[in-house]
Amino acid sequence: MKKILIAVIALAIIGGGGYYWKTRTGTKEVRYSAFEVVSKPISEFVETTGAVAPLNRVEINPPSAGRIEEILVQEGDTVKTGEVLALMSSQDRVAILDAARATSDEQYAHWKDTYKPIKVLSPLDGTIILKNVVEGQTVGQSTVLFALSDKLILAANVDESDVGKIKEGQPASIVLDSYPNKPVSGKVFQILDEGTNQSNVITYAVKIRPDNVPSFFKSQMTANIKVEVSRKRDALLIPTAAVTIDPSGRTAVITEVTDGKPVYRKIETGLDQGDLVEVTKGLEEGDTVLYTGKTYRPQQAEGSNPLMPSRPNVPRGAGRAMGGH
Repeated sequence: MKKILIAVIALAIIGGGGYYWKTRTGTKEVRYSAFEVVSKPISEFVETTGAVAPLNRVEINPPSAGRIEEILVQEGDTVKTGEVLALMSSQDRVAILDAARATSDEQYAHWKDTYKPIKVLSPLDGTIILKNVVEGQTVGQSTVLFALSDKLILAANVDESDVGKIKEGQPASIVLDSYPNKPVSGKVFQILDEGTNQSNVITYAVKIRPDNVPSFFKSQMTANIKVEVSRKRDALLIPTAAVTIDPSGRTAVITEVTDGKPVYRKIETGLDQGDLVEVTKGLEEGDTVLYTGKTYRPQQAEGSNPLMPSRPNVPRGAGRAMGGH
């Protein structure tokens, strides 16, 4: 029986969507989605993981062995340089006070006033991020009493394949696992020179300073981080699914179907985010490309931050690009 070709075209390209489909007697229906080439800003990102960490972390040890008599601060308190964090007795004062207490309250009060306690002072302005002692505890000179942080930053781990793209001053977006709906923006301010080898994977520490440190930031919180490494203001974008290989082996797109056969056009591509790809040669704004699959719908980022990540599932450190809004 002679095969009868039935082709129906329905192009309703609204917001980049529409359909083209064809049927052939005795064969499976092939359906295409249509997309109108658009010009939008596009950015390339390096995506990685990291953690909230102190910019400067200082551990405070007692000036001598002895006993903690009074603690004046708690974790989360903000302190100034020279502020008294705790009072403690040296070993000699402990011996004298304990002996006086066994004698009488009057003797104890006398020696307590005469023999002043040692003051444990803050060495810098910052926040108490660790309180490691309780009142009455006996401590040695190596005991860590408190830990202070002057400011919380993000320490990101960037693969060596991507670290060359990172520059100081580049914008970054930060999403904590604990607060996925509260993105924070920041900027790269330091790239460490020494890498770390873990299971034959070399990573470099990249430090990011938040524009504003929110109250919910806590040291060691895990974060997903996206660093914007480049941006193009006017890029021609099409769905990545529209990029194919023509019969001659060249990168191409399908622009129409004639006599039941796809018509290919050679293109050259640029930045690729996984769902959108930049076309650097071969298409113009307003051209239509066809591809098999569902109609493309641009992703809507949560919130108003243009750099907010959508928490994609990608290999750590893998570079990506995202279309602007």
